[in-house]
Amino acid sequence: MMGYPESLTDPSFAGQILVLTYPLVGNYGVPPEEEDEKGMPRYLEGRKIYPVAVVVSEYSFVASHYAAVKSLSQWLEEHKVPGIFGVDTRAITKRLREEGSALGAVVVGSDPAPEWENPNLRNLVAEVSVSSPQMYEPDAGDAEPPLIVAVDCGMKFNIVRYFVYYLRVRLRVVPWDYDFSKDEFDGLFISNGPGDPEKCEATVQCLRRVMQERPQVPIFGICLGHQLLALAAGCKTYKMKFGNRGVNQPCVDLRTGRCYITSQNHGFAVDDTQLPPGWEPLFVNANDGSNEGIGHKEKPWLSVQFHPEACCGPVDTAFLFDEFFKVLRGASGRSLTTVSYKHPQAISKVLVLGSGGLTIGQAGEFDYSGSQAIKALREQKVQSVLINPNIATVQTSRGLADQIFFVPVTPEFVTKVIEKVRPDGLFAAFGGQTALNCAVQLHRSGVLQKYGVRVLGTQIESIVATEDREIFKAGVESIGEQCAKSACANTMEEARQVAKEIGFPVLVRAAFALGGLGSGFASNEEDLDVLLTRAFATSSQVIIDECLKGWKELEYEVVRDAKDNCLVVCNMENLDPMGVHTGESIVVAPSQTLNNFEYHHLRAVAIKVIRHFGIVGEANIQYALDPHSSQYRIVEVNARLSRSSALASKATGYPLAYVAAKLALGHDLVSLRNMVTRSTTACFEPSLDYCVVKMPRWDIDKFPTVERTLGTQMKSVGEVMSIARSFPEAMQKALRMVNEGSVGFDESWYLRARAGAAVSKDGNIEEELQKPGPLRMWAIAHAFQQGFTVETVHALTRIDRWFLGKLFSVHQARKRMESLGSLEKLTEAGPEFLRRMKQLGFCDRQIGKAIKDSDLAVMQLRAGWHIRPCVKQVDTLAAEFPAQTNYLYLTYVGEENDVVPLGNEQLAAHKAALYDTAFGSRLEESGFQLPDKMHARASPCQKANASPMWKGKASKQEPPPLELVPSQKPEVPAYIVLGSGCYRIGASVEFDWSAVSAVRTIRQTGHRALVINCNPETVSTDYDESDRLYFEELTLETVAEIVRFEQPEGTVVSVGGQTPNNLAPKLDQLGIRILGTAAANIDRAEDRSKFSAMCDELGIDQPEWSQFVRLEEATDFARLVGYPVLVRPSYVLSGAAMRVIDDEQQLKGFLGTAAVVEQEFPVVISKYVQGAREIEFDGIGRNGQVINYAISEHVEDAGTHSGDATLLLPAQRLHLETHRRVMHIASQLCKALNISGPFNVQFMALEDSCFSMRSVKVIECNVRVACFGHNAHEAFLKSLIASGVQISKIFEPCGVLLALNPKDKAAVAKYLPLLDEMGFKIFATHGTASFLEASKPQRNANNSAICVTPLAKSADGVVSAITEKTVKLVICTPSSRDSAGQTPGYKIRRKALETGACLIVNMQQALMLIDALYEKFTLERQGKDFWTLDSWQECHRIG
Repeated sequence: MMGYPESLTDPSFAGQILVLTYPLVGNYGVPPEEEDEKGMPRYLEGRKIYPVAVVVSEYSFVASHYAAVKSLSQWLEEHKVPGIFGVDTRAITKRLREEGSALGAVVVGSDPAPEWENPNLRNLVAEVSVSSPQMYEPDAGDAEPPLIVAVDCGMKFNIVRYFVYYLRVRLRVVPWDYDFSKDEFDGLFISNGPGDPEKCEATVQCLRRVMQERPQVPIFGICLGHQLLALAAGCKTYKMKFGNRGVNQPCVDLRTGRCYITSQNHGFAVDDTQLPPGWEPLFVNANDGSNEGIGHKEKPWLSVQFHPEACCGPVDTAFLFDEFFKVLRGASGRSLTTVSYKHPQAISKVLVLGSGGLTIGQAGEFDYSGSQAIKALREQKVQSVLINPNIATVQTSRGLADQIFFVPVTPEFVTKVIEKVRPDGLFAAFGGQTALNCAVQLHRSGVLQKYGVRVLGTQIESIVATEDREIFKAGVESIGEQCAKSACANTMEEARQVAKEIGFPVLVRAAFALGGLGSGFASNEEDLDVLLTRAFATSSQVIIDECLKGWKELEYEVVRDAKDNCLVVCNMENLDPMGVHTGESIVVAPSQTLNNFEYHHLRAVAIKVIRHFGIVGEANIQYALDPHSSQYRIVEVNARLSRSSALASKATGYPLAYVAAKLALGHDLVSLRNMVTRSTTACFEPSLDYCVVKMPRWDIDKFPTVERTLGTQMKSVGEVMSIARSFPEAMQKALRMVNEGSVGFDESWYLRARAGAAVSKDGNIEEELQKPGPLRMWAIAHAFQQGFTVETVHALTRIDRWFLGKLFSVHQARKRMESLGSLEKLTEAGPEFLRRMKQLGFCDRQIGKAIKDSDLAVMQLRAGWHIRPCVKQVDTLAAEFPAQTNYLYLTYVGEENDVVPLGNEQLAAHKAALYDTAFGSRLEESGFQLPDKMHARASPCQKANASPMWKGKASKQEPPPLELVPSQKPEVPAYIVLGSGCYRIGASVEFDWSAVSAVRTIRQTGHRALVINCNPETVSTDYDESDRLYFEELTLETVAEIVRFEQPEGTVVSVGGQTPNNLAPKLDQLGIRILGTAAANIDRAEDRSKFSAMCDELGIDQPEWSQFVRLEEATDFARLVGYPVLVRPSYVLSGAAMRVIDDEQQLKGFLGTAAVVEQEFPVVISKYVQGAREIEFDGIGRNGQVINYAISEHVEDAGTHSGDATLLLPAQRLHLETHRRVMHIASQLCKALNISGPFNVQFMALEDSCFSMRSVKVIECNVRVACFGHNAHEAFLKSLIASGVQISKIFEPCGVLLALNPKDKAAVAKYLPLLDEMGFKIFATHGTASFLEASKPQRNANNSAICVTPLAKSADGVVSAITEKTVKLVICTPSSRDSAGQTPGYKIRRKALETGACLIVNMQQALMLIDALYEKFTLERQGKDFWTLDSWQECHRIG
């Protein structure tokens, strides 16, 4: 995408129709056609546009860049060169790849086709070469510079710049047929150019004379010059089938084995099998094995097929100019890059550190990366030992890791595991910041050295150098680069002084922190002190940075191996400018608003930086770029896998985690294969002929007291990724993926959700735009609707005008549809209008809303006009090589499908293995050798069927009824599994585990499995997990289109959580077969009213309930049964829109919120039972019979959501009769609903009675972290540690603060003797202290009084005790259910979190903690060890 001005002015493209594979072109306009001081074009490669026409998929009418002076369209018009868009450029690329280069013509409208002309029959070099010699002199220097004659066969001006500005030589440029054999010069250069090299016989003859008569004259050739030197030496050239084009061709230097990414554009190649004596190949293409360079063993002659000066493209091989210059100056030999040899050491067992429980900033992406790492170990036949207490992950499933320890990822427990299993190596880069920090502490404490454990991949010293800001800054500056002005501080006073020196505003960050924890912008000293207190609570070091708000934020994902091969897998641009954490930002890949210089300069810097820090594996580098100049700052480097890494992997199809693991084990990039193409090397930079948008999700509306403005500290709980062939299409997809209530880019979601999630509390749209918040994109749509211009919105948001211009075009299209007003008018507008709306990303529901009709009506209209999406592959190389990938997406910007339906596809040999990983089978690879020569280029692949949208002529007749599933049965049965979609509070990695488990089971049983999901953090979106992956929306329209195309035997909705479950009834209505429990029975379970009625019919006891429509009905019921009551909408997740109500005022207020009013399904109100024990039944049913189950109990009383509760498995305190009744009722429900598949029932038990409390939930797996112990107390303490509760601070006696609600005070009194015996000093708030003193607690030993120290009555006095570390354990139970209340208890709990104290907020949990601590204290006092350490496999053997 970047580099189109340079490509269009490259003489090598003379006579060609230039097809740009990236779908969106014109983004940054065109720079001025001015000349520099030596008369060369300053920004372009030639003095004119050389291609005869330009073809793109989508043209960007909006151009945004500070250096742009005109649009691409204007520029082409000035040079009288036609350009067309709306073409499926991917389809063209595939045809050329399969059939070879072909003649083409651009025909506009009804113009007659021109006569075919073959430009290869012309001497194109003669047309583009200079007509007479020209001299370029360098700036004056101390010595006489050497003279080089450059033969212009179509030379790019960047070559001239390298010689004159960089090497500072005199350059005489002569015509292609000029006789230079008699001229005096110090060196000879043969340039690039277009066409057949055999047309340049005059150049070859002259070159041959110089080689014969002056053999010591250095000669250097590039591209066509390489072919001409080969011909002069006596070699042969041949016409390639397709040629090598683009800026990401991997070439191996045969002198060193290093691989470089190069820029190329040629259709002819040198046949190096016929090199004469004395000549050797120097470079070879790592993809197709074609020759990329030759050199003479003794003479100073060399040439390369690629462009070392690369404009556009990377300049990784620019060192060849230096080599030529040294030979020119008479220096001995050439500058060779060498790699030191290390004898490989065998690795037999590797310890993999997981990330532990999911937190904001560290989520499912590390399940993905850890799973990939373990797969790589299995291939190498290396034993894997995993430490991860997150039971809901794929990596902790049976059959992946050899040993799994469900213990906290802390130095103490990891040391115990190391001592027990004695691993050889350690993977520290696959478990996020948790694993990284743990590894650093193990290294510093000497544990790794003591037990002989080697860190594999990037070494600890390099990790520390990138994490410690002072070391990092010094390292960056030592290589001539620049960070933001910053300094580190270890105390509050140091930090204040640093802030004064830098100047406010400043950015405050905690070192070694996760997700920007403890960070923020400080505008003054007061803000600074608040942030410093928060930052020092989580880290011993604080970083103060200069403020770069408003600059563009960019990221590059870089890979390096131990042989120093480097490549950039993906670059990404944040839509939000600096000031918002990258995890909070909307991210677009590839970057949309960078020009060629900016992109490739930052790429080169990224490679330089990771080389300097010695990173082996994967790293992420973040930049800030001034939007008004080329200034930039390096923000940070993450020397590990990150959330951005997962995004880059899924955006490009390049499995970063797998490759990083392989590199850590000693492989190099050249020897690894790209198993997407299965014919090219892994040492390549992916080409993206599509656009990717990542959109975060926030559940801020669940927390009324949380600051809604987004900043440097992460608040998002999940993210989605969309793929499309245009930015508007991708953006609209993402907006729907992240929130099912949104139809895309319009104001309706903002208007609906602003009460709970908007930044502006009073609906001020300017404030909403100025301060980034969760609703910003929809607020921009609202602003456009209110008449705001792109320029006004840009001034408020600082979002680049290009992005805003594209969004404004979507707004205008929606207004156009609204002006139609009816389906009849839409029909009159015709199929081309509707097709264009679909290409802009409008869904049927959105279109139906605009024309005041239904989505099904629009769907039927599309079906009648054959307007269907195309199925496209993510193949990493933009269709330039045949791909066998199963990684797919849908788009309306296209003409044909890349694949046939899975059931009709011939299963490739490599897909026969059940768990085929990203780069091969589970067996160890023998290594990837450079490919053989491909004179007969890639063999044709099976032609996929054309998209139905392009069949037949458009018709305005009434469309036929919707038919989704054709009657033709597929040859091989396949099944679709719907994934979880976006992670959110209540639906997380557990649903990815269940989806992956379902897919693996389907494949194990000999069937084929397809996955539909849109979450880049998941294992299910690894394309090696399924036979086919659709990275797509989980909406009725999209699922229906995929079903129509794939014709599966059935669809599984029960393993992805609430999102796919909600689709079941509508999919069923469309005739789509739902596997497992019938859609009607799912509806009976999900609909609160239907479920409660069914329980009544079955005689199952439950709290009194009622369905209501009017407010009066709800208030009457509440008065009848008495408060508190529970309001429960249907089809919701994690208690969304569920509320315990204490009085009528609360009830009226809550029932007026949009969360309840806008519910599509009934709302039920029931009696809220207090003080009951909650029990969970998880089972599997088959045709209504329970075939397996587990019963667990909550530590907390009923009322704590099961997703927030502490669960004990097996249940510890249930009466036999309670267990029997739970089993009986669950069996009744399973039979009544005829369940086939997973289900969950929640009960509560009050004394000896038991009755169902909540509706059946399909796969309601709410457990996040699980640890194993020999008893409940040990497992409980391990789980608290693993979930981040700071209980290690209270293993030694300390101060404990009790701030309890009235009903909890009596319960804690009898536990005070235990706290006292353990040495805890007991403090209490005034009210709690008064109660406890009245109860006169006594010591167990001598019956003396236990001292309870009261703290000041004011909340400030209590808070100061926490701040000053007088107390380290805070037990503070809420006295109100009002989550928005700023009570004294709220302030205490808030301060405990901010200062890193151990906080417990539930009395049952607190009592169990005291019991567990006392058991630990008692055993250790007896000299016994409290902790046990058994792997999951050992626990099962014990059981």
